[in-house]
Amino acid sequence: MNLGAKPALSLTGRALRLLSTREHSRAELERKLAPHAEEEGAVAKVLDALQAKGFINETRVLESVVHRRAGKLGASRIKQELQAKGLEPEAVAEAVQALRATELERAREVWRKKFGKPPADAAERGKHMRFLASRGFGGDIIHKVVSGAEED
Repeated sequence: MNLGAKPALSLTGRALRLLSTREHSRAELERKLAPHAEEEGAVAKVLDALQAKGFINETRVLESVVHRRAGKLGASRIKQELQAKGLEPEAVAEAVQALRATELERAREVWRKKFGKPPADAAERGKHMRFLASRGFGGDIIHKVVSGAEED
């Protein structure tokens, strides 16, 4: 008998372990638990039970992602993350619409933390613009931030 071996976790145990680290959508949990299912439909049963108990909540997942990522990323990058989690398209669209209202000030803050001063030449300007684009900010917002157009 191997005393050092841990017993295999049940699907419920695995799901709860995942949920204890951060909010997960149902689609994420399905992807992560599927390789461990021994019978057809077992994952769905476990997730149905967890959802009935309130452990899986799509609204909390959406709010969690927006809260964690809004200070660093633009609306388009956050939209991609939310879509990858398999959330309802209507809820994702609403969240992205709300993010777009604060996009300029969030982009300015991200830019300020990284660079703090206007670009000295065209090469540096390109670097600033690529940085903001990689964070998911739109072209018009990037132009306003990098060109130094302060308040609209």
